[in-house]
Order: sequence, then C-alpha cells, then structure tokens
Amino acid sequence: MEIVASHRCHGGWQRVLQHDSRVLGCSMRLGVYLPPAAEQDDCPVLYFLSGLTCTEQNAITKSGAQRWCAEHGLILVTPDTSPRGAGVADDEAWDLGQGAGFYLTATEPPWSEHYRMDTYVTEELPELIASFTSSHARGITGHSMGGHGAIVLALRNPGLYRSVSAFAPILQPSVVPWGIKAFTAYLGDDRGAWGAYDATSLLHGATERLPILIDQGADDDFLVEQLVSDRFLATARELAHPVERRLQPGYDHSYYFVASFLEEHVAHHAAALHG
Repeated sequence: MEIVASHRCHGGWQRVLQHDSRVLGCSMRLGVYLPPAAEQDDCPVLYFLSGLTCTEQNAITKSGAQRWCAEHGLILVTPDTSPRGAGVADDEAWDLGQGAGFYLTATEPPWSEHYRMDTYVTEELPELIASFTSSHARGITGHSMGGHGAIVLALRNPGLYRSVSAFAPILQPSVVPWGIKAFTAYLGDDRGAWGAYDATSLLHGATERLPILIDQGADDDFLVEQLVSDRFLATARELAHPVERRLQPGYDHSYYFVASFLEEHVAHHAAALHG
C-alpha cells in the first residue's frame, strides 16, 4: 500500500492509503486512523462505510471520529464507496455507479466486472489492515447507504463482526427508489435475488443476535421515502433481534447529525470490541 497522506491527529495518525485491489480490479483509496494505543498494542478495528456520492474523505474530515477512536483505542478504517477509475462502469446519475456501490456484488453487466464491494470490505480490507494489527476484533458502522452496508454485511457474515451500528440507514432498499434503481441495475429484475442485500429480509435468516444501534434524524428529508424503518423494526421485534432505534428530534441527514452522536456509537463498539 502507498501512503498518499499522513496527518497527526489526536495523538495518533490519520493516513490515506492507495492500493491495487484484486477484488475490484482497480486502484482504491481508504482512510486508516491509527490511535496512540496502536504504537504499543494490537487495537481492534472499527469500519465506517460512507453513503452515496462519498469517498474515503467524508468520514475522516467531517465526523470527528478520530477523537473518540483515540480515546477508546480503536483503529478506524474508512473505505471508498465503490470501485473507481476510467475503466470502471459509471452512470451520469449520482445514485448509481461510481460513488454508489451499495456494498454488494453485482451480477449484471457492465457492473459485474468491478462492483464487488461486499467482498472488498469483508475479505480484502481485513487482509490489508492485518499489517496494522493482529486483532480480529472488528466492528462496523456507516451512514445512509453505508448504514445499509454495515447492517447487511454484519447479518450476512455471522462471526466476522462483534458490533454493528448505523446512522440513517436504508433499512429496506428493495422497496425504496434508491434501492430499486441500484438493485435493478446491479442484480437484475429478479426481486428474489434482492433479499440477499436487504436488511429487513436478512433478519429472518440471521443466525446470531448482534445488538444493532441505529440513530435517525427526525427531520431527515429522506426518512419517509428512502430510509423506511417501520417494517425492519417490526420484524426485529417479532424475531427478538435486539435493535435500539433512536429518533433524534431536529436532526437531518447530514454529517452534522453523524458527528453529534458518533461518540456514543464509538463507545457502543468499544464496549464490545474490548469486552
């Protein structure tokens, strides 16, 4: 991996790395924050998955996560949201293609050549991060499309993560405009295949009961049309899957909202990862 940038931050180091991804078949960038504790110890890892249009930069420049990860001794990994490059399929719309990988493996051309973000996050990234720590304690969180990714990847990979949380996640993408558009393009018209990346559907086959912490802004413009949480919460109650959903009055979909509650999410993960 090549170090693209390195900045002293809260006693640790915020780095941006670049590497050639064998899974995605292109060059990728990711952020890695190394807390002060990483100089002596093998620290647990918290993955933060970002949302539509984002890169590895959004979380590391807007969330303030480094402060809390330094306090709790967690390595923070912030990958990009899709494969990138001139040879990677794209779309003129902002909610499909580069910047909108939806953390899945595409089966439809032209997307299937590069779009394998779920495998990238769950398999290739841990191999790369092993150069910074030998700890296998991992947590995952994310925002919006990344919140969808965090919950889906945790449900699809029992035992891989010890903790999961999300900010304003897309909880039932199979029935909302963002998800229908992306799933049709990436996975085809067979809606039966969409359930493999739909958090509400995945609850039915979950083989572990990781507690899920969710924060949503009550004034989020996307709350009703795109994020739809009612069926997810009802299914979780029916199956006795532990979910804490907090609806925060006055907050919207932005990183101002994420930054306001990230301290509590990092503490949620630290309790599981150090426990």
